[in-house]
Amino acid sequence: MKNWISKNSPHLIVIGAFILLVFFYFTPIFQGKGLVQHDVLQAEASQKELFEYKAKDGHTPLWTNSMFGGMPTYQIWNDHANNVTSYIGKFFKTIFPTPADMILLCLLGGYLLFSVLRIRPWLAVLGAIALTFSTYNFIYIEAGHLTKVYAIAYMAPIIAFVILTFRGNRTWAPLLLALFLALEIRANHLQMTYYLFLVLALYVLFELYHAIKNKKLPDFAKAIGLQVAAAVLAVLVNATVLFPTYEYSKLSTRGQGNVPKTEESAESYGLDKKYAYDWSQGVGESITFLIPNAYGGKSQGVLDEKSEVVQFFVRNGFPQNQAVQVAQNLPAYWGEKPFTSGPWYFGAAVFALFILGLVIVPGRLKWWLFSATALILLLSFGRHFPLISDLFFDYVPLYNKFRAVESTLVIASILIPILAILALDELINLGTNVHKVQKKILYTFGGVAFVCLVIGFMPDLFLSFRNSGHQEFIQTMGQQMGDSSAGQELAVALIKDRKELASKDAYRSFFIVVLAFALIWMFVKGKTTPTVFLALLTVLVGVDLWTVDKRYLNDDSFVDQRRHQQHIQPREVDELILRDKALSYRVLDLTTNPFSDAKASYFYKSLGGYHAAKLMRFQEILDHQFSGAINEDVLDMFNTKYVISRSSENNSENVSNRSSAAGNAWFVDRVTFVKDNTEEIRSLDSFNAKREAFVHEAFKDKINEDKLVKPSNANIELTSYHPDTLRYESSADDMGFAVFSEMYYEKGWEAYIDGEKVPIIRADYALRALQIPEGNH
Repeated sequence: MKNWISKNSPHLIVIGAFILLVFFYFTPIFQGKGLVQHDVLQAEASQKELFEYKAKDGHTPLWTNSMFGGMPTYQIWNDHANNVTSYIGKFFKTIFPTPADMILLCLLGGYLLFSVLRIRPWLAVLGAIALTFSTYNFIYIEAGHLTKVYAIAYMAPIIAFVILTFRGNRTWAPLLLALFLALEIRANHLQMTYYLFLVLALYVLFELYHAIKNKKLPDFAKAIGLQVAAAVLAVLVNATVLFPTYEYSKLSTRGQGNVPKTEESAESYGLDKKYAYDWSQGVGESITFLIPNAYGGKSQGVLDEKSEVVQFFVRNGFPQNQAVQVAQNLPAYWGEKPFTSGPWYFGAAVFALFILGLVIVPGRLKWWLFSATALILLLSFGRHFPLISDLFFDYVPLYNKFRAVESTLVIASILIPILAILALDELINLGTNVHKVQKKILYTFGGVAFVCLVIGFMPDLFLSFRNSGHQEFIQTMGQQMGDSSAGQELAVALIKDRKELASKDAYRSFFIVVLAFALIWMFVKGKTTPTVFLALLTVLVGVDLWTVDKRYLNDDSFVDQRRHQQHIQPREVDELILRDKALSYRVLDLTTNPFSDAKASYFYKSLGGYHAAKLMRFQEILDHQFSGAINEDVLDMFNTKYVISRSSENNSENVSNRSSAAGNAWFVDRVTFVKDNTEEIRSLDSFNAKREAFVHEAFKDKINEDKLVKPSNANIELTSYHPDTLRYESSADDMGFAVFSEMYYEKGWEAYIDGEKVPIIRADYALRALQIPEGNH
């Protein structure tokens, strides 16, 4: 045991150091505080119903009616109790609370990767820090994109064991590859996994080329076979994650549409390219890799009391506190994304070392890192450089299933530090020959420092500090202030603040690059040992990234446990609605954007909600029937009993009780058959949901067409509610056609009348319907 500890003492010390790093960054968590994250709040609201029934039943219901008229819960939450990787995740969470566990996993995974690359331990520590403390890992945590960060945490080990398998390890490498692939898939952020596979596919092509060149195809084939086996094993372990998602995706907004997008277009729905490209990285915006605030940092919350904007408002009669409050809501960020929570910053010294790596690192690994980074960067540009993005979106399988293409830069945040560390490793390995690369070091760091200095001294030489919506911003502010010239003056003040932000960070990055160069130069000249050199450089890189990360996720982001548990509180209007103890009805909350906010789902069955992949038919109803004005007839068919609105006069919240809501189920007077989906959805433009139902003619063979008139003395009502099981009692003198205010979903739902299975019919484009015989059932 002593020998094992002695042999592995450097690694044990590293692990201890990583634990301390995580503890100091996330000290508030260990003090019992918690993060209030937007996406986590949304998730808690959308999961409220399923957790209530899980507590009662001991298992998770597979359907919820709390969002969008109903949708499967396995797209919202599922414990996957029979998946072995679930227990590994729970183990880490038990010891290190979320999100501390994520950052520790990233650090350990990065260290493992660099160890596999045969990097000495203390240099591997620097690499793990550079890889982990890239800003977007912390921005994602602050926003609540937790599954994304877990997926990122497992990427480095996957890359490590793919490389190790190609290097000839035929036992542990494929086994550990299978483990980390299984963990990656279990994280259930397939977009991140897909991007990782893209660059690994490129790596495989490089390996294939060299296998052919060096006549080692049998070795290559063995490595590929083992990796395929590892991937298959990881997929099988995660069958309950992948196959339901695949099934659901075909019926969601990520799948094929049912109707044309517009009356003028024959193109059907699917993930819209414009929507997918909304968050595209600006080509010039990539300067933030080096200078974090070059584009203003984040959209809001940047400008303080010393800003030009605050001074402008104070000069115009605003109290200081109000001026600061208004300034905090103005956009410091001036790129073309709708909004952003922060820049993609990889570290000034790290980025300079990456450039140096392109110059001095030998071997094919460098060319893969360069090619993969270039591909990822081009894809991140999206609508700003559609040549490559459109090629992938239109022709590469599954690529068009994902949105926010700037997310590809997650991969760059891993690849760039790898090459940066390889550059340092090369400097150390050169030994006495290191003087041969002096000029390359001088030119590289000199060039990077010069760019920083120019932007610091003359920020508007290369940067405009205006986006395409600048004139619209001026007009809007002028209208709000009742003076067009005031809008222009405010814009001038805002541009000055943006310049100041860019200039300060440019000087900051300049000094970091100069300090990094000084340390490297001292090492090259033999003025310091490798250990001291790496220790000082690690401190420099760590402080650089740490301080920028703290702009987006800091101690102020955490709140005490009591406030954390009370973040969703019922309003007066909620309490009023909750007095209605009916088994089931829906609510539409118009005080916010109801279809991108799930907080209403915390209290009742909301017609709205928050999810990146709604059922396609529901989305199509939104686009066709809720665009511009809300179709009251459609609200009726979804049994929308209450609507919450906000008064324009005094900003108060009001509840209206909609007596026209059709109820949970009803017999209709007549059924009208339609020939296609387009006619079916247009039939909803104006109709009485209680009296008429529209049915696609594809369901004719499941209907007795002679019995489509409402029977006399007909009644149907919900007698027992459970998300998975809805029980009704009906009574009628003759066979009738009943419509249910529940979303039609062809996978899994079954209907029984007195224990006998009957076909479910789709009616009114998106609802369930049954033909029910006469009598009591």
